[in-house]
Amino acid sequence: MATVILVRHGRTTANATGVLAGRTAGVKLDEIGRGQADRTGERLAVVPLVGIVSSPLERCRQTARAVLKHQEGSPEVSFDRDLTECDYGQWQGRRLADLAKEDLWKVVQSHPSAATFPGGESLGTMQARSVAAIRRRDAAVEAEHGPRAVWVAVSHGDIIKSILADALGMHLDLFQRIHVNPASVSIVQYGASRPVVAATNTDAGDLSWLRAASAADDAPVGGGAGHGAPVTGRS
Repeated sequence: MATVILVRHGRTTANATGVLAGRTAGVKLDEIGRGQADRTGERLAVVPLVGIVSSPLERCRQTARAVLKHQEGSPEVSFDRDLTECDYGQWQGRRLADLAKEDLWKVVQSHPSAATFPGGESLGTMQARSVAAIRRRDAAVEAEHGPRAVWVAVSHGDIIKSILADALGMHLDLFQRIHVNPASVSIVQYGASRPVVAATNTDAGDLSWLRAASAADDAPVGGGAGHGAPVTGRS
C-alpha cells in the first residue's frame, strides 16, 4: 500500500494572534512558521516523495514549497480544493477568545458532528470531502507508482484531524481528542483490510524507514518487531 504523509502548515500570523483565519486570503507563515516548515522539509528529505498535494491557501503553499526544496528529485506538486480549510462562514476572521463565548463553541468541542458554522459548512461535510480526496489520491498514487510510493498532503489542522479520525475508526464526535500541531507530520497507509495509522502529530524523529515502507494487510499479533524487521503474513 502507498503511504501518505499528512503535513499541517507552519504557524501563521493568525495562529500567533488567536484569530480563526479560515479561508481568508493572504494569511502567511510567520517567522516561526517558516522555520517550522523548513525543519519539516529537512526531516522529509530522506524520503523520496512521488508527489506533493496541497491546499490552495497560501500558508499551505509555503509549507509545500519548503518540503519540495529539500527533495533531491522533482515530485509533482498539485493543489486540491477538497483539502482546503473548513468554511467557517461568519466565524472566519474572528478572535478565538470571542468565539469561545458562542453557544456553538460547546457543540464544536463536544458534539462536532452536529456543528454547522453560520454561513459556512458543517464539520461532517468537511470530513467527507477531505477523506474522499485523500483516499482517491492515495489510490491513484499506488496505481501509478506502486505500493511503496510515499506522497505528502499539506493541509490544515481540522482537516488532518478529521482524516486521522476516519483512519482510526473514530466517530467525528471524538476528533477533538486528536492534536495536530503546526508543521507536524502524521502518517497513514490505506490497505485492503483497514487503514494503518503509523504516526500522529510528530515534529521530530527519523523517517528513513519510509523508503521501504510496505505494511501488511494483517496486523502483527502482539505488536510486531517495528521498522526494519522482516514482515510476515503477506498474501
